[in-house]
Amino acid sequence: MPEFLPDLPVEGILECLKRSPGHEIRTGKFDSPESSAALVANAFGWFLNRPQVLPPLPGVPAGQAETVTLEAEMRYPWKGGRQPWLDVGIETATTLIGIQSKRYEPFRPAKVQGFSELIDRPEWRQTMGAYTKMRDDLVSGKVDFDAMDAVGMIKQAYGIQTRAEKRALGGVLVYLYAEPKTWASGKPVNPDRVIQHQKELAKFARMVAGDAVVFVPLRWADLLRQWAQVPALAAHVEALRARFGKLG
Repeated sequence: MPEFLPDLPVEGILECLKRSPGHEIRTGKFDSPESSAALVANAFGWFLNRPQVLPPLPGVPAGQAETVTLEAEMRYPWKGGRQPWLDVGIETATTLIGIQSKRYEPFRPAKVQGFSELIDRPEWRQTMGAYTKMRDDLVSGKVDFDAMDAVGMIKQAYGIQTRAEKRALGGVLVYLYAEPKTWASGKPVNPDRVIQHQKELAKFARMVAGDAVVFVPLRWADLLRQWAQVPALAAHVEALRARFGKLG
């Protein structure tokens, strides 16, 4: 069984992780020193049974969290096919927040992804017009992303919108990312790749601004800095930094 930080609801975390289609624990990926899944599970798993302690996320005016879950499925409005999953799902009285966490992924060679499982729905062109235009431009080759998984972000935004609309909530997609200086081996992360990721992130944010699902980029370092200012979270943040090092 993976080793978790102290004071975590381990059984609840494991139940969440077991339903993940990525099978991080079974495949051993969770135990990698560069695992993004381990970071997010240890960080947000602390709040599974105490969502009221989670401060509102920086840049997300959504109010007090009512529920926090790991490996949150955001189903499309049809049965079958592949459905989007996010690392964390948070619900408040007004907002559904989906968090996608990235640690080292943006600085590795990009994986080719497509939109084969998506169906073009007229309502998405109305409420999610900017995301849909970006999808069309990616398919046609008018725009390109390499360090950032724009395809995955669009799929997850559609899923958040579907679930949020059913619950009469606003939708927010949080892109929670690290900017590590080195790999787990100690080898430096290519600074050019970090700059490229920053530029692509800014481009993505500009292109989807104004749509129904609000896109919020957030650095791990900034999130932990906020948590460290809350007395109840200080020890948790210290343990995260000791286990996972500087995140940028």
